[in-house]
Amino acid sequence: MVESAIAATELVKHFGATRAVDGVSLSVAQGQVLGLLGPNGAGKTTTVRMLATLTAPDSGTARVGGFDIVDQAHQVRGLIGLTGQFASVDNRLTGFENLLLIARLLGQPRKKSRHIARTLLERFELADAADRPVQGYSGGMRRRLDLAASLVGNPRILFLDEPTTGLDPRARRQLWELIGERVAEGTTVLLTTQYLEEADALADDIMVIDHGRVIASGTPEALKRQIGTRTLEIRPASPDALAATAAIMTELAGIAPEQQGGRLSIPAGDPALLPALVRRLDQHGIAPAELQLRSASLDEVFLALTGQASTANDETLEDKR
Repeated sequence: MVESAIAATELVKHFGATRAVDGVSLSVAQGQVLGLLGPNGAGKTTTVRMLATLTAPDSGTARVGGFDIVDQAHQVRGLIGLTGQFASVDNRLTGFENLLLIARLLGQPRKKSRHIARTLLERFELADAADRPVQGYSGGMRRRLDLAASLVGNPRILFLDEPTTGLDPRARRQLWELIGERVAEGTTVLLTTQYLEEADALADDIMVIDHGRVIASGTPEALKRQIGTRTLEIRPASPDALAATAAIMTELAGIAPEQQGGRLSIPAGDPALLPALVRRLDQHGIAPAELQLRSASLDEVFLALTGQASTANDETLEDKR
């Protein structure tokens, strides 16, 4: 039986009277991505910090790469890379100097360290800025450099704690591609994120935690099926037909649709709703520019499970210490 790359059982962490992590158990197979989701203060970052040996659990056990996170913390640190919520590179150094410094601290010879730094800068499309101080980098460039820094030691296991927070959509997708490349090469990833689209795109499995406890887990598709909600969305070709379309949807479904701009949406538990709507629109001469019946989104799953929409970065009590 192959041992999980990351395995935790009943991890608990207190900060004073607050139980920040309350019995979290998880398992990540080698070469897989686990997305860890939850609202602010749910315990995501504290869980990552325990698994990365940055803070010790009050109880429970975990093994990373086959090594115990408490008794064999040194061996764990030799296997992992970590990118936190905030860039950890030195702003006064150049991109090249940052990576060179890390490689040297990891015990690599100077010549090999220079090769590692240059190779990573090329891979992360930072070669042109390699000799510029990091303080002049854009946010996206800093995050790419930060991820590159976590890969200097060629880790088998990577912890990514909201790695794309604050980036624009283009920069986020660039990082997704880079993370995907590492996973394709066999790297195991535990990812926390505030972007549910990100978890949907990258994660093989998802775990949702709230108030320090696991409240749901499974593949993205399985979690969507668990909610079981489908939504019928329509955008009339003519904006003048919006009110008439809304009246027809209300009559057929028994509830008024939600409106966002020129688009109307309504829960569609009854499979007969879609063909009935198409017939009624045709009878009234209303042509749809867009019409779709979709399954629940990961955002809707998150809202149903936690009672709140996805929010900004997870600031646990430990982050404030």
